[in-house]
Amino acid sequence: MIHGNGGSISSFENQIPYFSKKYKVIAVDSRAQGKSEDLQDTLSFEMMADDFSALLEKLNIDSCNVLGWSDGGINGLLLAIRHPEKVKKLAITGANLWPDSTAISGADYIWGKNYYDTLSKMPRIPENLHNRKLVALDLFQPNITLGQLQHIKCPTLVIGGDHDMILPKHTMLIAQSIPGAFLWILPNSSHSTLIDYKQRFNEVVGEFFGNKLKR
Repeated sequence: MIHGNGGSISSFENQIPYFSKKYKVIAVDSRAQGKSEDLQDTLSFEMMADDFSALLEKLNIDSCNVLGWSDGGINGLLLAIRHPEKVKKLAITGANLWPDSTAISGADYIWGKNYYDTLSKMPRIPENLHNRKLVALDLFQPNITLGQLQHIKCPTLVIGGDHDMILPKHTMLIAQSIPGAFLWILPNSSHSTLIDYKQRFNEVVGEFFGNKLKR
């Protein structure tokens, strides 16, 4: 389970108890977030995807199902692209391929830019630099191409809310670009699909991981 920007393992508090009944759950604090260390000046989704691959190797796990929310969904896509042997099945919600107004709602994109500009003018203390780096991650990244999505071979479930900050048409584009992917747009849902519909979300993702969703 891979959380979103500024989040932690606790982002999946509604999912961990449900899935731990059937699976060994590996919930991760991403690089520079939660309790994970922040050792470099730069931060990228590719770094984090490689982190998760290295973690699986350290745990002697050859492959696993991946559930990613927001930035975690982006990390899931890149894990499936960069380390395809590590991903059995991929379920993502609220992910985007690039950071512009064709993918992100205008209001949210402008808010992120204004916040980044504000942080840039603040004293260069560790907390401000850290927050600026996290905001920059979503303001300037990711940069995933539709061609890269074509190389994802694992079964994939692409999820979004109809009132998501990631535009539904962009979520649809992701699903259409991954061979054989499933698409699920939740009605009357925000970016927080796994909170807005926590019971149904768990059930559908569980059905997907358990081979009950058929093409």
